[in-house]
Amino acid sequence: MPPTAPLPDADNLARTVPRKVARRLLPLIFILYLVAYLDRANLGFAKSDMQAALGFSDTTFGWGVGLFFIGYLLLEIPGALFVEHWSARKWFARILVTWGLCSMGMALVRNEAQFYLARFLLGLAEAGFFPGVIVYLTHWFPRKERARALAGLVFGVPVSLALGAYTSGLLLRYDGLGLAGWQWMFLVEGAPAVLLGLAVPFLLPDRPADAHWLTPREREWLEDTLDAERRSADQESGATIWQALRHPAVWVLAAGIFTINMGGYVLVYWLPTAIQGLLAEAGRSADSTTVVVWSGFVFVCGIVGIYAASRSSDRTGERKWHCVAGLAMASACLGLSAIPGQSWEMVFVWLCLAGFGAFFWIPPFWVLPTAALTSSAAAVAVGVINMSANLAGAFGSPIVGEMKDAGLGVRVCLLFPAAFYALGGAIVATIRVRKPLPET
Repeated sequence: MPPTAPLPDADNLARTVPRKVARRLLPLIFILYLVAYLDRANLGFAKSDMQAALGFSDTTFGWGVGLFFIGYLLLEIPGALFVEHWSARKWFARILVTWGLCSMGMALVRNEAQFYLARFLLGLAEAGFFPGVIVYLTHWFPRKERARALAGLVFGVPVSLALGAYTSGLLLRYDGLGLAGWQWMFLVEGAPAVLLGLAVPFLLPDRPADAHWLTPREREWLEDTLDAERRSADQESGATIWQALRHPAVWVLAAGIFTINMGGYVLVYWLPTAIQGLLAEAGRSADSTTVVVWSGFVFVCGIVGIYAASRSSDRTGERKWHCVAGLAMASACLGLSAIPGQSWEMVFVWLCLAGFGAFFWIPPFWVLPTAALTSSAAAVAVGVINMSANLAGAFGSPIVGEMKDAGLGVRVCLLFPAAFYALGGAIVATIRVRKPLPET
């Protein structure tokens, strides 16, 4: 009888199991997040053609952007609870199918009321996805592995915007079968969410016990490790939750990201508008496809910014000033891009540098809660901070729309986010990252 191979030891399992889980789950989750962000943000690429076809003002557009976040906030927390207490794959499937249909439904919009309703329903449909993913990762990754698992999702934002810009640019050119290019854009870009929603129940297991691609020993180790961490968190949470809500660091970070995202979401949704106006001033082609392609270059620089920040802040261990530096760079370069009389080439250089800084701050920022709080308190803080981040999306774009319709011109689309990036950086600079929350 052949000798029995020795069981892998705990140290070996701690190295190999999270990697195996990451290879199996994270690529699909990344694709889902990429599709999600494109379906919420592609309105910015369609703005010019959609406004021309439907006669919407900038104020109407701004409120349409903001209503998405109102709907999103209403179901954000319930969505996370469904993942925790029901089924992640079934909940994600529901989210994907409904938000895909709502996104495709944007092609049917004919008036302001329909536009507002479509954006609000899209927010409701997508709500719970990102917080649900955060909860889902706790079902699969031990605590020390979760930050790295989540870090990959951050790349989904600029990647989605960059790829979406070029895809949208191609679709905006196509008019056929009685539909305009902007209508085809919503139909084609919304369809992948529906298809993925139908596939997710077969591709995404709920818990390690359902993962047949793990060996029995690997499943046992992973479940035991996660159960031990949950028991430890339950013992701590009664005190640290209230400590977290009383701790100044939580509210400084919440105020910081609210302020930052007041500018950040404006940049995402209004950058094509700003570029169109600046190109027209420079006597360059300013059709929708050209504008979207130029916008895509700026978001590609954002991908580089996230990579550079991740490497630099991890290497040095410093987070706060990396975050502040990225925000200062975005603010300064957006301000410089708005100076009249420059060549388009110089303006575009400033915009690309602004794109680099506008995403550079993100990886170090999300490490700051753990730098100022205990792990349990940091978990509470992330929830509060994430809600503040989304709440900002409901305000910035409506304000910019009102300002543009009041005659302040296209440069408000650049100077508004520049001002809020600067203010957000000043707020983050006040955080005391080396004073952890005391345990009781």
